[in-house]
Amino acid sequence: MAQLICEGLSLGYDGREILHGINFEVNAGDYLCIVGENGSGKSTLMKTILGLQSPLSGTVRTGDGLKQNEIGYLPQQTIVQRDFPASVREIVLSGCQARCGLRPFYNKEEKALAEANMEKMDVLPLANRCYRELSGGQQQRVLLARALCATRKMLLLDEPVSGLDPRVTAEMYALIEKLNREDGITILMISHDIAAALRYATHILHVANNVFFGTKEEYLQSDAGKTFAKEADVNVE
Repeated sequence: MAQLICEGLSLGYDGREILHGINFEVNAGDYLCIVGENGSGKSTLMKTILGLQSPLSGTVRTGDGLKQNEIGYLPQQTIVQRDFPASVREIVLSGCQARCGLRPFYNKEEKALAEANMEKMDVLPLANRCYRELSGGQQQRVLLARALCATRKMLLLDEPVSGLDPRVTAEMYALIEKLNREDGITILMISHDIAAALRYATHILHVANNVFFGTKEEYLQSDAGKTFAKEADVNVE
C-alpha cells in the first residue's frame, strides 16, 4: 500500500486555481523530486500534503501505517528564521513537539532521539551553539536533524540546498541519499536542480499545465523531461 496518495488535486488561493489534475502515489523508500517552473505551485502542493492548506478539490491520504503528523518537513528558510536566537539543541528538540502531546516538557526518549539525530547529521559538537551563528550548511543540517525527530518514514524537503555553495550542496545531497538508501526514509523534494533530480530521484513529478508523474526513466522519454533536461544541459542518453 502507498504511503501517500494524492487524487484529483486542484490547488490555489482564494478560489483561483493554479494547479489541477494532480494524481500520484508514493511508496515506502521512493525518492520523488518535484520540479517545474517558478510559481508553478510546487510549494503549495507541499503545504497541501502537510495539511497546512486545503485543496480546492481532490484528496490527500496517507497509508501503509504513516500518519500525517509523522511526516518530517524542512521548509525554505526566511532571513528572519536564519537569525533565530536559540541553541542547536533547542531547535532539534522542537522537532519532537508532535510526540509530546499535551506534555509541556521533553522526556528522556525524545532527548535521546534529538541527540542521535544531531550525531547523524554531524552537528552534535554544535549542540550548545547559537543557531544564528552557524553557516548556511550547518543550519540546514540542524533543520534536517529537527525534521528527523518528527519521522522515521517520510521527509518533505523544500529546496534544501538553496543558497549553499557547491561543496556543501554535494554534502547535503549525499546526506539525503544516505537517509533514503540506508535508513529507508521516503523523500519528497522540491528542486530547481534538474541534474540532481535526475541523478538521485526514483520518480519525478513535473507540475505544469500538463502534469507529469512517473519514474525517472519515463520522465526522460516525455516531452517535458526532454525539454527540461536540454535546458539544464543534462545528457539524457
